[in-house]
Amino acid sequence: MELNDITAIIIDAAMKVHSRLGPGLLESAYESCLKHELQQRRLFVTSQVTVPIVYDGVMIDAGFRVDLMVDGKVIVELKAVEKMNPLYEAQLLTYLKLSGLKVGLLINFNVLHLKDGIKRIVNDL
Repeated sequence: MELNDITAIIIDAAMKVHSRLGPGLLESAYESCLKHELQQRRLFVTSQVTVPIVYDGVMIDAGFRVDLMVDGKVIVELKAVEKMNPLYEAQLLTYLKLSGLKVGLLINFNVLHLKDGIKRIVNDL
């Protein structure tokens, strides 16, 4: 499946979760529901995936974890915050670089309309 197809499915699933739950819950609730919704759509989803750092030829587990990894191709970072911080985008881009993946989605569920809470980040590798 192509990256654009996967991200379209993720966004559609996130919209469904948001329309059912609305804003105001903890990030963990959205993560669990979105994971379930994506699995219902036959995508392979893992949560809290460790992203190690390779430094000086040594793999170091620095405790970095991505919220969701979908089909081993797309990282999804979830937020439930009042205001997005540019550091969240930088964090996702770093995860993409460390994992060698190209595309990630930053989704903030604490918005009135979810379309205003979605940002696609591309790692130019």
